[in-house]
Amino acid sequence: MDTLHSLLYGFSIGLQPANILVCFIGVLVGTLVGVLPGIGPVGAISILLPISFQLSPVSGIIMLAGIYYGCMYGGSTTSILVNIPGEAASVVTCLDGYEMAKKGRAGAALGIAAFGSFVAGTLGLIGLMFFAAPLAELGLRFGPPEYAAVIFLGLTLITYLSHGPVLRGLMMGALGLILSCIGLDPIQASPRMIFNTLYLWDGIDLAPLAMGLFGVSEVLTNIEKSADPEVLRTKIKNLFPTLQDWIHSKWAILRGSVLGFLLGVLPGGGPVIAAFVSYGLEKKLSKQPHLFGKGAIEGVAGPESANNSACSGGFIPLFTLGIPPNVVLALFFGAMMIHGIRPGPLLLQDHPDIFWGVVSSMYIGNVMLLVLNLPLIPLWVQLLKIPYKILFPLILLLCLIGSYSIKNSAFDMFVMIFFGVVGYLFRKFGYEAAPLILAFVLGPMLELNLRQSLIISEGSVLIFFTRPISAVTVAFSILLLATSFISFLRKGRKNSPG
Repeated sequence: MDTLHSLLYGFSIGLQPANILVCFIGVLVGTLVGVLPGIGPVGAISILLPISFQLSPVSGIIMLAGIYYGCMYGGSTTSILVNIPGEAASVVTCLDGYEMAKKGRAGAALGIAAFGSFVAGTLGLIGLMFFAAPLAELGLRFGPPEYAAVIFLGLTLITYLSHGPVLRGLMMGALGLILSCIGLDPIQASPRMIFNTLYLWDGIDLAPLAMGLFGVSEVLTNIEKSADPEVLRTKIKNLFPTLQDWIHSKWAILRGSVLGFLLGVLPGGGPVIAAFVSYGLEKKLSKQPHLFGKGAIEGVAGPESANNSACSGGFIPLFTLGIPPNVVLALFFGAMMIHGIRPGPLLLQDHPDIFWGVVSSMYIGNVMLLVLNLPLIPLWVQLLKIPYKILFPLILLLCLIGSYSIKNSAFDMFVMIFFGVVGYLFRKFGYEAAPLILAFVLGPMLELNLRQSLIISEGSVLIFFTRPISAVTVAFSILLLATSFISFLRKGRKNSPG
């Protein structure tokens, strides 16, 4: 009953006119960003992060959450109609969604993606409600050694599960940790790496860094592409899946929902990993695996359900432990800290309006998205025809305005442009920026808890191995690093001549 009462309290916040409006704006912008290829949730949230600072904390987080799961909905449209994923989690949807569209079944593919996302998003929210409180109680038992160990595991998993070579992921994570050290020492308050400029005494702000690495670099990368995406010329009809479609998809949707939720909770999981694992699972369990890649509706239903459920699951470690499991929620962590709200075990106690207001708004947003995605698909198709030469200057303008508006500082604009060029070079040479951002956000937390642990133990690292939770977590992290390093050495030997 406590959970029900808390949810009703949340709806009393989420149904306020101002919060309904920002929720609608969030899911609308999220769907739009998901539809337009190349930007993705990280870029969109990075660009729009400064706007959330002008709103109340509840409204700001509601809007950012709407953008996040709205992108998951909208990304399927481009995957199915253009064979270009609107964001990374929709890559798998291209395999069967586009094949269905070529066979004249674009409507069924879009419909099952929308309904599967709605079901998965709802089930994920139910899991979020019931698992958040017990995990928050467990988090209250955490001290500095446990937090340092869990943050270390999160960084390890992120680099371990990055799409490129493991060594590159580790290098980007290390660079993010170095950048997080710029500014004042958290223990001694002495300046570090400020290069004799007062602008760096407070360190580098998250928003200009993220906008540069994801927003500006995306524009610079796409300028090289001379052609705009070509939309599939097919009539979209029968958006409501048939009974046969539901029979084929029902278990894929349920499995994808559960799998996505569990992978969303884990550090390093998230929508991208969930979608890929779900597709592999459905192909493995299918009685007709040869149909996958040729227009199997389960290949659309499973991954689309998994990536939406993973969005809800990811909020659990963020809200209850204060540890973002992926790069998008690292931006949420930064936004909440700027609003003066500390995510962690005491969030449900100190800021129930934030937690339950956001949860209730996600229920409302899921209904809005279902309404937006089905009737407005012809409009989204028209938006796909916007030329890049019009779209990208607008993105650059938003980035410049956003970076300047945080502190009214031109220095932040130069920081954003600098990291935009750096992010472009990272893309050109195959280095992912996501581990860097996550390490940048988690770096101060890791340093503070690590140093507090060493102060408590008078400099002995054994404190991490004499406490059960931290010992198991550190051991698992070391095991992952060891296996990835051995795998790297084996690949090097195979590729070496002779």
